[in-house]
Amino acid sequence: MKAQVKTIEGGVAKEIELPALFSEEYRPDLIKKAVMALQSTRRQPHGTYPFAGICSSAVGWGSGRGASHVPRLKNGSRAAKVPQAKGGREAHPPVVAKILIKEINQKEKQKAFRSAVAASIREDLITCRGHLFDGAIPVVFEDKFETLERTQDVISALSSIGLYNDIERAKDSRKVRAGRGKMRGRRYKQRKSLLIVTNTAPLRAARNLAGVDVVTVDQLNVEHLAPGMQAGRLTVWTESALIRLEGR
Repeated sequence: MKAQVKTIEGGVAKEIELPALFSEEYRPDLIKKAVMALQSTRRQPHGTYPFAGICSSAVGWGSGRGASHVPRLKNGSRAAKVPQAKGGREAHPPVVAKILIKEINQKEKQKAFRSAVAASIREDLITCRGHLFDGAIPVVFEDKFETLERTQDVISALSSIGLYNDIERAKDSRKVRAGRGKMRGRRYKQRKSLLIVTNTAPLRAARNLAGVDVVTVDQLNVEHLAPGMQAGRLTVWTESALIRLEGR
């Protein structure tokens, strides 16, 4: 399988052979499992105070009073400590000891990564994710693309091959989140756009573009390629990044 290497002006520099992992079979089940395992490592354990609701000297009245044997406060008849009592303990509270991390086999993880990479050149999956693009897939730029230092130069390069419309789509999708999350540091929601993969250093000039993620080949993982566990993200590669990808 071959791909055209584009110049930053939009022309064709040459053709190269794609690495073998672009021919991997599509396994959405493994991709979902790998993304969930990756996301689980970011979950923060939380739990209640171990003695919440039971810091009381309440004791039951015992038999012969015609009342239930629940613990009651010493200076009255109100029940305490038990879950059904006002101010009592919670029946099954969250505990920090709960194991939140989901495991995945090493070979499954590697196959999921290869499958997600292969899915990034399937036009049907890319279109299904809602991406907008003109021209052939995959998109491979010459290494000169990594040296761009101005965001406007990156926009010009992406516009020359018909990819900037997807960034505009992500920019227009920004909206206020529904619910409590808007008060907890995540006020806005926005669609994902391009994934730009470079060789040694991330393309800093593109990091402020709406919905764009910029990573190196070494940083690349399944979640970058399949946000929300759905594979087929529109991905831009550089020539040297593709060559280095073959060694992963």
